[in-house]
Amino acid sequence: MLRGVLLLLVIASGFASAQPVAKPVMTCAALAGADLSAIGGPGSQVRTAVESSAKDIAVCDVEGVLAPHIGFRLQLPLHSWTGRYLQLGCGGFCGQISLNPFVADGCAPLATGGFALASTDMGHQSAGGAFGQDPQQRIDFAYRGVHLTALAAKQLIARFYGQAPQFSYFSGCSDGGREALMEAQRYPHDFDGILAGAPSLIFVVQNGLYHPWQATANLDGNGQPVLLAAKLPLLHQAVLTQCDGLDGQVDGLLNDPRACQVDLSVLLCKPGEPPSTCLSSAEIAAAQRLYDGPHDQKSGERLTLGGPQPGSELAWAGLFVPYQAEQPTGSQLVAKEALRNVVFEPNPATDFSPGDLHFAAATLDRLRITHPLYDASNPDLSTFAGAGHKLLLWHGWSDQHITPLNSIAYHEALQNQLGKATTESFERLFMLPGMYHCGGGEGLAQIDLLTPLINWVEQGQAPEVILTRNPATGASRPVFPYPALATYDGSGDPQHASSYHAGPPLVTPAPVRWLGSDLLTPYTPRQR
Repeated sequence: MLRGVLLLLVIASGFASAQPVAKPVMTCAALAGADLSAIGGPGSQVRTAVESSAKDIAVCDVEGVLAPHIGFRLQLPLHSWTGRYLQLGCGGFCGQISLNPFVADGCAPLATGGFALASTDMGHQSAGGAFGQDPQQRIDFAYRGVHLTALAAKQLIARFYGQAPQFSYFSGCSDGGREALMEAQRYPHDFDGILAGAPSLIFVVQNGLYHPWQATANLDGNGQPVLLAAKLPLLHQAVLTQCDGLDGQVDGLLNDPRACQVDLSVLLCKPGEPPSTCLSSAEIAAAQRLYDGPHDQKSGERLTLGGPQPGSELAWAGLFVPYQAEQPTGSQLVAKEALRNVVFEPNPATDFSPGDLHFAAATLDRLRITHPLYDASNPDLSTFAGAGHKLLLWHGWSDQHITPLNSIAYHEALQNQLGKATTESFERLFMLPGMYHCGGGEGLAQIDLLTPLINWVEQGQAPEVILTRNPATGASRPVFPYPALATYDGSGDPQHASSYHAGPPLVTPAPVRWLGSDLLTPYTPRQR
C-alpha cells in the first residue's frame, strides 16, 4: 500500500507533459489597436500592447476593452509559450484585474512561462456592488465578461502565434469559482479543464442570506456585537478538544467537521471565573447562531445549506466577529453592497441594510428572480462532460466566507443528475482540512491542482490523490477525492504523506434539507 500511495503522490505532484515552444509570428506592438468588434461590439479593441516582464518571464502585455466596459488583460510569453491558455477568475464583486493563480504552487509549465494568461474586471471598475444599478453591467458581471474575454484572448493568441491554443484552462476561487462553473454550464466548449475553488455558486443566497445572517446574528438588541474576536481561541480550542481525535489522529485538524457535534456549554462562565477565560450564555448563543445559519422565522426550515463549519472559528475574526465593538465586519459590508445593489430585482431603497432583511421563505422567493442570471448551480453538465472536458472542485473545510457544504451539495447534485459513473469520468471534489477561504488556515495550504488537471486533460490521468504541503515545517499530507479521507496508517512519520492511505468517510450524512434545494436542479439560464 505504501508504494502505491507514493506512486500516486508522484503522479499528483509531478510534471505536466512537455509541449514544444511556439514563437510569435508578429511583433507585440502590432497587436495594438486590434479590432475586437466582432466579439464585443463596436468600440471593442486592444488599447495597448507592450513588451514587459511578468515574474521574470518576457511577455507581450496586452490590455483592451470589450464593449461597453469590459476591461481585460492578456500576457503572451515571447519565448516560452507551449500552446496552453489559462484564464483566471476574479473574486468578490470584481471590478479589477488580477493575474495571480490559486492552487498552482509548483506547476512547472506555469512557472516557466508556458501559459498565455488572461483575466477581466467583468465589466466595471467599482470596488463594491454599485455595478448592480446598471442592467448591462449586471449581465457582464454574471457571465458575459468572462466568456467574451475567453473569445478575445483566443483570437489574439491565434493572431500572435499563428495558431490557436491547443489546450485552454480556467481557474478561479470564490466568485472566481462561480465564474468557473458558469463557464462549464453556459459555455461548455470554452475550456478543456476547469478549477473551481470555494465557488459562490449559489450567488444570490450567499450574498442575499448567508452574509446578511452572519452580519446580524452576532448583534444584541441594541445592534452591538455580542461575541468579540478575543474569545474565538476559546471557542476553537473547545472544538478541537471535543472533535480533533474523531479521525483517529490528534493534529489540530478536523478531517470532516460534520462529524463534530460540539457542546458549547463547557465554555459557560462559572461564578467568579474571569470573563476572559469563558463565554457568557449570550456569547454561546451568538456562536451557535453563526454555526447554524438562517432559518425561516415561522417554519424553522433552513434558508441556506448551513454556516461555517467547526474548526473555522479563528477565521471568523473581522469577517462576522469584530475585533472591537465599534468596528464594522466584512459580512456587514458585503451584505450591504449586495442587498442594496445586486441580488434583488428591482433594487430596494438606497439605505436598505442587513438589519432590514426578513429571514423568511418570501425573501428566498425574491432571490429566485435573479437566481438564473447570477447563479452557477445548474448540475446539467452533460455537454461539458460529453466534450471530454474536466472539472476539479476544491474547498477548504475551514472556509469562513462560503460554507463548504455548498460544494458538497453541488458535487452530489452532479451525481444525481448525470449518474455517479458519468460524473466520475469528468469531475473530482477535493475537501481540504483546515484551509480557510481560498487558502491559508491551519492546514497544509500549499497545493498544486493545476498540474493534475493538465495531466487529466492532456494525458487522461484522473487525479486520485493530491499532495498538500506546509513549506514552513516541511510537512506533507495527501488529500483524496471526496468522500475518501486521508487516514493515518498508525506508523511512520505523521508529518509525511507516505504515512497515510485513503480511508472511509467519518460520516455519511443525508443531504441537507433546506428551502433552496431546487436551486441545485437544472434550470434555463437568464440572458438579461
